Amino acid sequence: MNQVYASAQNQVSALQANRVLRNTYMLLSMTLLFSALMAAVAMNMNWPYLGPWVTLGGYFALLFLTNALRNSAWGIASVFALTGFMGATLGPILNFYVAAIPNGDQLIMTALGGTGIVFLAMSGIALTSKRDFSFLGKFLFVGILVAFLGGLGALFFEIPALSMAVSAMFILLMAGLILWQTQQIVRGGETNYIMATVTLYISIYNLFTSLLHLLGIFGDD
Repeated sequence: MNQVYASAQNQVSALQANRVLRNTYMLLSMTLLFSALMAAVAMNMNWPYLGPWVTLGGYFALLFLTNALRNSAWGIASVFALTGFMGATLGPILNFYVAAIPNGDQLIMTALGGTGIVFLAMSGIALTSKRDFSFLGKFLFVGILVAFLGGLGALFFEIPALSMAVSAMFILLMAGLILWQTQQIVRGGETNYIMATVTLYISIYNLFTSLLHLLGIFGDD
């Protein structure tokens, strides 16, 4: 009797995890498209760069709002607000690369391709591997905090070498975060697809911008 009950429980958990994964990927796809659309609008209209402080302030405010609304329908609207805002702030950065670097458009496409490859690779490992990667959670949290503080230091003191190191750290950390978050969904550790979408979107965003930064440095400037 206990075995039958445990088997039924496992089946329900698997169905729930599959539903969360499906909803996460669906919402992630839509938000990535919306973010890309907002970036294209910002580029075509030549919107000015808001600066790091406004960008960070808007990001954390919308992230806090999304977290507060994560269990309601308004949470979906806040996700689109967050990803649309981040896309709009990305547009001026992309315009800079296109204008300042001779092969800037190629660097953007290379960074985009690299981001896609890393995402697919980490997601594939998370979906197929039997190894438990939950131990990465604490390391990723500490690593992201250290990288964020390092980024602020590089911004304040204008240290190019530190900026490069931070970008390299973010590439590794975001790859690990994609792996960890995806497996959390698959194994039932994450049951809220709105927050799962935000985590994966931010991972992709930071991965792309960090790759673009390093490619820009080694490619030209």
